[in-house]
Amino acid sequence: MTMTEKQLTSTSKLMSLVLRHNPGKIGITLDKNGWASTQALIEGINRAGHTIDLEWLKYVVQNNDKQRFKFNEDYSLIRASQGHSVAVDVELVATRPPATLYHGTATRFLASINKSGLIAKKRLHVHLSSDKLTAEQVGGRHGQAVVLIINAAQMHSDGFKFYLSDNGVWLTQAVPAQYITQ
Repeated sequence: MTMTEKQLTSTSKLMSLVLRHNPGKIGITLDKNGWASTQALIEGINRAGHTIDLEWLKYVVQNNDKQRFKFNEDYSLIRASQGHSVAVDVELVATRPPATLYHGTATRFLASINKSGLIAKKRLHVHLSSDKLTAEQVGGRHGQAVVLIINAAQMHSDGFKFYLSDNGVWLTQAVPAQYITQ
């Protein structure tokens, strides 16, 4: 099976929109844990103008650069690993973070971050990475990148909870400004 890079990207973006933010866009629903029927997703994607079947969907999931999606064991259900703005519980377990985590952003957001810290805004969690390179790549998507250093060890010691998503993204509710340096 061959899917062009354009088809892969287009389908992946639609899946991110639907499985993280707006399942109604293609007429599907998510359960309380963020799972959607794989068959309903395929039918909805096809109604939206993409031609996809289970094998293509498996290909998209397997080849997604950030491993954003996950099937259950029998491929009957699918969900996004993290990044939701809709209220779902993807069954994250609180985990001790590494001493330092990183957040990539654009320089134009620094004044607000220095004042208010990192807040989830429309999403359920703030996204952090365990390496600077990933944070720099994320920040570069929004403008001139800057990498913020998060004192995760102190935050954890002070009672903040951290979660590690299935695709390796560290999540927390918010990062107050006093835990952030550049």
